Amino acid sequence: MKVPISIKLIIITTFLLIGVTVLISIKTSTITKAKLIDANQDNNLELAKSKARELDHIFNNLKDKITLNGRLLLSLKEAETLMSKQINNTYDLAQNYNNLKRDIDNNFNLDTFILGIEAFKFENSVATKINAKYKTKSDNNLNYNEKISNYLREKNPISFTKIVEGRGNFLLFNSSIKGYEPVLTIALPLIRDANNKITHVAIADISLAVLQKAVVENGTTSSFFITDSQGVVLAHLDENKSVTKQSLASEEIVKYAKQNLMMSGMKYIKERKQTKAFYSAFAKTSYGPIVFAQLDEDIILAVIDELNTTIIKIVGYFLSGTLLLIFLFSMSLTSPLEKLNGLISMVSKGNFNVKAAQQINSFLKDEVRELAIAFDQMTEGLKERDKVKTLFNKFHGSSITEDLMKKDISIGGQSKDVIVFFSDIRGFTAFSEKKNPEEVVRMLNEYFAVMVKIINQHGGIVDKFIGDAIMAVWGVPKSSPKDAQNAVKACLEMRKALAELNEKRLKRNESPIQIGMGLHYGTAISGTIGSEERMEYTIIGNTVNTGSRIESSTKAFGSDLLVSDTVLEKVKDDFLSEFAGAAEVKGRSEPLKLHKIRGFKKVNGEFEIVVTPYSDYEPEAADKVKIAS
Repeated sequence: MKVPISIKLIIITTFLLIGVTVLISIKTSTITKAKLIDANQDNNLELAKSKARELDHIFNNLKDKITLNGRLLLSLKEAETLMSKQINNTYDLAQNYNNLKRDIDNNFNLDTFILGIEAFKFENSVATKINAKYKTKSDNNLNYNEKISNYLREKNPISFTKIVEGRGNFLLFNSSIKGYEPVLTIALPLIRDANNKITHVAIADISLAVLQKAVVENGTTSSFFITDSQGVVLAHLDENKSVTKQSLASEEIVKYAKQNLMMSGMKYIKERKQTKAFYSAFAKTSYGPIVFAQLDEDIILAVIDELNTTIIKIVGYFLSGTLLLIFLFSMSLTSPLEKLNGLISMVSKGNFNVKAAQQINSFLKDEVRELAIAFDQMTEGLKERDKVKTLFNKFHGSSITEDLMKKDISIGGQSKDVIVFFSDIRGFTAFSEKKNPEEVVRMLNEYFAVMVKIINQHGGIVDKFIGDAIMAVWGVPKSSPKDAQNAVKACLEMRKALAELNEKRLKRNESPIQIGMGLHYGTAISGTIGSEERMEYTIIGNTVNTGSRIESSTKAFGSDLLVSDTVLEKVKDDFLSEFAGAAEVKGRSEPLKLHKIRGFKKVNGEFEIVVTPYSDYEPEAADKVKIAS
C-alpha cells in the first residue's frame, strides 16, 4: 500500500509532540505542585499568625477598656457613698460624681462590643458586686440586659479563685446561650493591695461579633475559625457553632495545636470521614484563644489543572499549525504535477470550475506555480465566457447569485429552518395614485436603500421585492445560531431608520412612511425553481405564507412589528416583548399568537426601549386576518 510522505511526516510529528507534551506536563505539574504547596502552607501559617496578632491587639484594647470602666465603676460607687453620708463640700462631691458618671457613660457607650461590666470586691474568698453597667435592647437593638447577664452567670459560673490565683490573672470563655446575644466573658483583676493581693475584679460580657468579624473579613482563599485553649469555638464561619459553644477538641488540627508547645505550626489534614484534604495552620494568642487557618487542597489542585490545560492547549495549537505546515509542504513536493494533469483532463471534458493555483499549493514561486497560475487564467476566461452567456438568463434579479456561482446549477430544493421577514408600506396604493411615477419610484428607491442595507448588515438575504413589499430570509444558504436574534435586531434597526428617514421627508414637505413588519420561524423549502430556461432561487412553503399573514396582521393590532411564538421562543431572553393577541389567519387551523417587540437587552443586562412615533398606530381591518376572541 502506498503511504504518502505527508501522512508519514504527520504521524511521526504527532507522536513526538504528544510524547513531549505528556513529559512536560507531568514534570511541570510535579514541580509546580510542590512549590505551590510550600508557598501556600507558608502563606497560610502567616495568615494564622497575622490573625493571632490581630486578636492580641483586640484583647489588649478590651483589657484596657474593661480595666478603665471597672475602676470608674468603683470610683462612682465610692462617690455615691460619700454623697449619701452628706459630708461637707456637697457641691464638690456632686460635681465629682457627675464627672465620673459622664466619663463612664461616654467610655461605655462608645464601644459597641462591650455589653456589660461588673465590678466585684473579693474578700475572704467571697466576691461581692460593688457596681455594674449594662447595655439594653434600646442601646443597640441587642438581646441583652442585666437580667440576661445574671442568667448567663447562673449558667456559666465564674471561679473568682481562678482569677485571683490563676496564671496571668486573665479569664476568658464563651458564655453564649442559644436565643440570646452571643457573648464572650472576660474576667480580670482591677485593684491590688499593698501586698500585691487582688482585692477587686472586673467581669465583662463582650459581643462575639468582635471575633466573628475577624473570621469573616479575611479576603483570602483560606478559611478561619477561633477556639479557646480547650477547643471550644469562639468564632466560626458557621456562627451556630459559636452560639452553641461546640467543642472541636476532637478535630485533628485542634488536638495537634493543644499538644504542641510551639506558639504556631502547620499540618496536612485529611480526616477519615472527609473526602477533602486541607493544609491547616494554627497560631496561639497571648491570652489563650487559638486561631486556625485552613486551605482546601482543591484550590491548589485547581491551579495545577489550569496550568496543565494551558500547556495542552498551547501544544495543541502548535501541533495543529505544525501538522498543517507539514501537510502543505509535503503536498507541494509530491502532488502538484499529478494534480495538474488531472485538472487538464477535467477541463477537456468541459469542467471550467477548477482552480489549479488553489489545489497546487507550491510555497515557492517555481515553474509549477507559474504554470498553475497560467492554467487558471485560461480556465477563468473559458468559464466566464460560458457562465455569463447563461447565468443572467437563469437568475436575473436573484440575490443568491454569489452562492450559486460556487456550485453546479440545477432545479431542486432542500428543507431548511429559516426566519422569514415580510414588510409592507401602509397606504402605498393611495400614495401611488396621488403621485406621478417618478415620485413613487424615487420614494421606493430611497426606502429600499435604507432597509436593504440594514438587512444585509444583520446577515439577512433579500429574496425579492413585491411592489412596495420586501421579502427577506435568515438561514439560507447558510444558517447561524443567532439568525433569530439578528432578524429581530434588524427589525428594530429598521424601526429607528424609518423614523430618521421620515424626518428627512418631513423637512422636504413629504408625507411620512408607515410600515408593517412580520417575522416567523419554521421549516421551508429553499432552492431553485422554474425551468432550464428561467430559474429563480427562493424559499417556499407554509412558513413563508405565515410570515406574510403576520405582516398583514400588523394593521389589525396597530403595530409596526409582530413576531410569532416560534420566533419569540428563540429570542425571549434577549428582547423585551409584549403579547399582542391571537389572530385567525388564512391557511392555519389554530389562531396565531403574536407578540410586539419593544426593545433589546444591552450588554449590561438592561433593556433599551426602541419606540418611535411610527411604531404604533390605530388598528384597522386587515384582509385575510381576524383577531381571535
